Amino acid sequence: MAKLQTSTSIEEVKPVEIARPRVRGVDLLRDPLLNKDMGFSLQERQLLGIHGLLPPIMLSQEEQVYAVMQNFYRWDNDLDRYIYLMSLQDRNEKLFYKVVTENVELMMPIIYTPTVGQACLKYGLIYRKPRGLYISINDKGHVFDILCNWPAEDVKAIVVTDGERILGLGDLGCFGMGIPVGKLSLYTALAGVQPAQCLPIMLDVGTNNAKILTDPLYIGLRQKRETGQAYDEFIDEFMTAVVKRYGRDTLVQFEDFGNHNAFKLLEKYRDRYCVFNDDIQGTAAVAVAGIMASLKITGKPLSENTFVFQGAGEASIGIAKLLLMAMKESGMSESEALRKIWMVDSKGLIVKNRPSGGVTGQKVLFAQDHAPIDKLEQVVKQIKPTCIIGAAAQPGAFTEQILIDMATINDRPIIFALSNPTSKAECTAEQAYKFTKGRCVFASGSPFRPVTYENKVFHPGQGNNAYVFPAVGLATILCDIRTITEEVFLESAKALASMVTKKDMEEGRVYPPLSQIREVSTRMTVHLLDFAYKKGLALHYPEPSNKNSFVRAQQYSTEYLSYVPEIYEWPQFCSRI
Repeated sequence: MAKLQTSTSIEEVKPVEIARPRVRGVDLLRDPLLNKDMGFSLQERQLLGIHGLLPPIMLSQEEQVYAVMQNFYRWDNDLDRYIYLMSLQDRNEKLFYKVVTENVELMMPIIYTPTVGQACLKYGLIYRKPRGLYISINDKGHVFDILCNWPAEDVKAIVVTDGERILGLGDLGCFGMGIPVGKLSLYTALAGVQPAQCLPIMLDVGTNNAKILTDPLYIGLRQKRETGQAYDEFIDEFMTAVVKRYGRDTLVQFEDFGNHNAFKLLEKYRDRYCVFNDDIQGTAAVAVAGIMASLKITGKPLSENTFVFQGAGEASIGIAKLLLMAMKESGMSESEALRKIWMVDSKGLIVKNRPSGGVTGQKVLFAQDHAPIDKLEQVVKQIKPTCIIGAAAQPGAFTEQILIDMATINDRPIIFALSNPTSKAECTAEQAYKFTKGRCVFASGSPFRPVTYENKVFHPGQGNNAYVFPAVGLATILCDIRTITEEVFLESAKALASMVTKKDMEEGRVYPPLSQIREVSTRMTVHLLDFAYKKGLALHYPEPSNKNSFVRAQQYSTEYLSYVPEIYEWPQFCSRI
């Protein structure tokens, strides 16, 4: 596939209209980046040596989309729909992304949460065709060689996992590859990152999941997880190999690492490499954006809110830290802001000198001077929060009594049940609206259907990381950000919150509708480019004078390109096929 042109007049960059495939014949039909199935014209079929390899009918892309949707609806469960869509992506990427972008609200729950969780649990059963790289701990010392086996030379975005904490499902080992694959699909579908520049990677260091280790369909190493020095050296080698192979400007997104490694790896590499952790920073940006939008509904400034977190893992800590930054930016001192943030883990309220112990690492910052409390219900009664946030994959944690108490304490309680997949949510949207008598401001991590309460229809907001990480990735690539600071995610949160309209809020949303997410990602990318150049984070010069035009010109197009050259281009064309 031909790349975008480059020019010193950056805002005038436009996609190339004629692609020059490097392969022909049956190989062309087997390349998902180039294949158009029955979308090839008669001229293309004759010139590219595929005439007769396809049925004689020629279909427009719109007709192909119709056929895909007929197949999509033929399946009676979401996992089969996931398998079907992944097979389409493996065959014809432009058609896959055309279908997703035109039906994003319908497709998002299939190619991402919650269905991707089901797919990971059954990944050995549904595995069809290799996508991405699998690098095992047994390859230590040869990681660079394996990276060189990947055919693309211009990789700009890598999503990598070791599969230890897949969504709220736990240690799935090599089955967790569905997450990097899904995330990078959203990079392209929602923000327009070129798919040829994306690389999903599984770092297989084993799994401690006994059930998976005995599964005859398991596709990973059948051993306990490697830890300690060998693990650290393996990750170091991987990061060094990425830079050696693809350059210092390659984005590496850490995904679904265990809590003990997630923070350690982020702190270790954030100043030396172009990295971020979506579970910590992406989740934080989306949650804080939802809080900012919620405050427009409740009418209370940030300083007058008190937050209680159910869970103190990487998601909760990430949200709390970004929330702390937002509070300080609003004029509060750090000590004042910390007194507004309370966290509950498996041993109860996190307080200083807690008899039950467990206050270590990242939790220490949020330990309060307060008597110990064991149960979340009692925490809510005593602390009287304006907002409760769940991100610990504890289904049902927001009980009926907690929701009733939140509505008693507040006119408009903020209830964020952010755990994924849907089966792990702290409460359902229906429970939240019912037990707060329709007065809560609700958001969830996975999608819920609209809820009708006393003749009013509420559209629950979905606090999906997809509102943020694709835009952060595209902005990083386009303006060459080498160090992704926390301020980038706070800016993302502010940009997202600003896009929530009055109409959205009247419908119960604290995020824009998913149907608008491509435009949301584009506008956020433009905002982040402005911020990056203003703060000196961008290294790509000259700075575009019209960043909106620049971003839109660089985004991936789902429209088929013509493979038929003009006559004057024929010699060049022939030399490439």
